Amino acid sequence: MKRILTAMLAMLMVASVSLTSMAQSKPAPKKVTATTKTDTVHLKKDGTKDKRFKENKTPEGPLKKDGTPDKRYKANKKS
Repeated sequence: MKRILTAMLAMLMVASVSLTSMAQSKPAPKKVTATTKTDTVHLKKDGTKDKRFKENKTPEGPLKKDGTPDKRYKANKKS
């Protein structure tokens, strides 16, 4: 009985090691980009523009949900 349990435990350990090595060998996902006529637009996985890139930001600064300029940012403050 001990031999059977030892053999089963050894098989489980080998299987877990092989599964973890297979999970680590997956290639990293590539950045999704869409090309336009003028330049490259970087997109997130859900298809929206990635705001980390300069060409995807609004020139006057961030806007609120209703479309008005957000006054917390220096680019939107006019004095």
